[in-house]
Amino acid sequence: MGRALDRLYDLAGALAALAIVGICAVVSAQIGLNILARLGGPGLSFTIPSYADFAGFALAAASFLALAHTLRRGGHIRVTLITGRLPRRATWAAELAVLALAGALAAYATFYFALLIEESLRYGDMSTGIVAIPLWIPQMPVLIGLALLTLALVHTLIESLTARRPVLIDETPQE
Repeated sequence: MGRALDRLYDLAGALAALAIVGICAVVSAQIGLNILARLGGPGLSFTIPSYADFAGFALAAASFLALAHTLRRGGHIRVTLITGRLPRRATWAAELAVLALAGALAAYATFYFALLIEESLRYGDMSTGIVAIPLWIPQMPVLIGLALLTLALVHTLIESLTARRPVLIDETPQE
């Protein structure tokens, strides 16, 4: 089960990377169009409609879809100033406490973000831009990312409880 979940987190990480590539493509295309417009002389303008909105939506998707993958790969910033000085058992207790608290907060955020999407669907909320997009569409990757983060935190908490040792906190001394 753990491997399947890790593959799911990796898939979300790959989708986050794809969203970043999409941002680069849209912004680069708009820059190219701006250059063409300048070369074409005054009065000539080429614009990708709502390109800034699309880039923003993709940035939100990339940020949230990458959370679970980053957690499981140990990429999140951790404060080892304290845990590096604690005995192993206290380090494990700190990790359990942090995972439980973070899991609860992520679950809370996931629940209320799901309510936000439900509200966006109910009221037919649309983005404000040249191209109006139903808001639930760009909100959905954020919800998926939050749900995966919640799952990854609970998964890691269970792993740490089962192993009876810290699994996230690097116990090797830093140079």
